[in-house]
Amino acid sequence: MSISQTLLPEFDEEMKTTRTVLERCPDDKFGWKPHPKSWEMGQLASHLARLPSWNVMTLKQESLDIAPPGAEPYKEEPAKSSKELLELFDKSVAEARAAIAETSDDDFGKAWSLLAGGNTIFRMPRATVVRMFVMNHGVFHRGQLSVYLRLNDIPVPPIYGPSADEGSM
Repeated sequence: MSISQTLLPEFDEEMKTTRTVLERCPDDKFGWKPHPKSWEMGQLASHLARLPSWNVMTLKQESLDIAPPGAEPYKEEPAKSSKELLELFDKSVAEARAAIAETSDDDFGKAWSLLAGGNTIFRMPRATVVRMFVMNHGVFHRGQLSVYLRLNDIPVPPIYGPSADEGSM
């Protein structure tokens, strides 16, 4: 079985679950944040919606410099509405899924680097980046977003099992 064949079922399930969390983000709470150091709900949800697209960058490029010398740094514009958020997520997921499906095992084994200002933050095989830096990173932020929902009395959907709000899957 190829690496892409082993990743895609997990990717599909995580994306399905992530979408259920994103669907709960109401427009009127996009500016809410639990602490002055925290992201606003709209920023966090937009980052989560955009994270699958990092698979495309990982699998189609050799590196990404988030603050390239002499150029504009990487920046993510937050979605302005729930509708825009879900459109961003669906596009990101479709592109990411296609990139994963068409990547050969040899290409998954090639190194990818994240840089800032030309300095390497990390360098590792693309398969590791897809699992750790993209999918696990998304799971982490999805957990944060579910806490934002809870703090706003918005029902948290089932994630890896029943939630206190919706007892079943």
